Amino acid sequence: MKFKKLKLYTNKLESELEFYSKTLGFEVLERNTNYFSVKVGWSELSYEKTEREYKYHYCFLIPSNKLNEALKWMEKRTEVVNIENGRKIQNFYSWNADSFYFYDASGNIAEFIVRYDLNNDDSDEFDISKVLGINEMGLPTTNVKRTNEQLQTELHTEYWKGDIERFGTNGTQEGIFLLPNYNLKDIWFPTSIKIKPEPFEAVIENNEREYYIEYRNEKLKTTASKEQS
Repeated sequence: MKFKKLKLYTNKLESELEFYSKTLGFEVLERNTNYFSVKVGWSELSYEKTEREYKYHYCFLIPSNKLNEALKWMEKRTEVVNIENGRKIQNFYSWNADSFYFYDASGNIAEFIVRYDLNNDDSDEFDISKVLGINEMGLPTTNVKRTNEQLQTELHTEYWKGDIERFGTNGTQEGIFLLPNYNLKDIWFPTSIKIKPEPFEAVIENNEREYYIEYRNEKLKTTASKEQS
């Protein structure tokens, strides 16, 4: 599974645009007074202006040999989250992955992750063009099993790893929905940000087919991609 597009909402649109286009240096694909989008590898990340504040967790995939180099690169541009006692890197043993975290301009918790099973080393020096795509998106729910079954049935994706009651995952290592039951897991690691069912839209590709996803008012709606309809 791959995230082809991800649209989030922010009440700090201009700050978010500056963060992604100038601080990090992603290519701007489109912009107007209420919206912008940037190219993130095989993905497109966009923000739409709103009056109210939303808080998300999402993640970017980078080559499996570039974590430390990317960390140094990022620390020159923005603050990397101190997880504990000066430690910036988090190991996920059962996922065979490592990552570090940072905040975007809206205060969302974002992440750069390497997944060693993908064997996607890159021999060139790290820069923003080495980001491969959007890798994870938080999809909070009150019923992990039910949400996972909906994704499996409608997107033909598969449950990956985790706890089917508290915090599961659906997708592949190239693209994963994080499914926390926010009644049981209340904050996004490693922050104090409350997990809430915030609205988003996405286009994902799975088994060479694209699907459009809308998550709003705690309801998940999936259809054929808008681009295919």
